[in-house]
Amino acid sequence: MFNKDVLEGKWKQVEGLIKQKWGKLTDDDLLEVKGNMTLLNGKIQERYGMKKEEVEKQVKEMMDKLD
Repeated sequence: MFNKDVLEGKWKQVEGLIKQKWGKLTDDDLLEVKGNMTLLNGKIQERYGMKKEEVEKQVKEMMDKLD
């Protein structure tokens, strides 16, 4: 997983991937999250009704693609 500085540097790229995978997240959601993975996971759980473990797995898989 990325550290905060790396994530902030790649946020636009990450944001694009998030929008592709989780289109129910609004621009306001992403602005609020702004690189905070805990908040991102919570927003995905909230919008999609997914379990925490499944969200974490999918987010990790997405982030691994950026490495």
